[in-house]
Amino acid sequence: MTHYSISDDADRIDFDTVHQFLSNSYWAKGIPAQTLRRGLSHSLCFGVYENHTNQVGFARVISDFATYAYILDVFILEPHRGQGVGKDLIATILKHPDLQGIRRISLGTKDAHGLYAQYGFKPIDSPENVMQIWQPDLYLNS
Repeated sequence: MTHYSISDDADRIDFDTVHQFLSNSYWAKGIPAQTLRRGLSHSLCFGVYENHTNQVGFARVISDFATYAYILDVFILEPHRGQGVGKDLIATILKHPDLQGIRRISLGTKDAHGLYAQYGFKPIDSPENVMQIWQPDLYLNS
């Protein structure tokens, strides 16, 4: 029987697994390894491990640890989906001691609204109040 564990120990992250997945994802396609390394070094990272060793999932949080947190780069490798591992990952993130008492936790998703809704996430009430600089092809053109 497969057992999954989740850890926020950044030293356990299998960078190659994370980079391989993210550089082929719709949201970070082509992200350079150096850019990802810099991003991970400034994030609270969570690894999901099969039998405590083989990394099969990942997520990270960007936060000031007082008022705001943004969850991103969430993934579970295909063979491990549909077993509740993603749910456990989100629950673990939201229970993390450094993320308690935060007024706003946000994320973006194209296809996992149902998962996140189970944890209280909902569409932004006033999207007209949110602005961004968005360069979706930045990594592909560098």
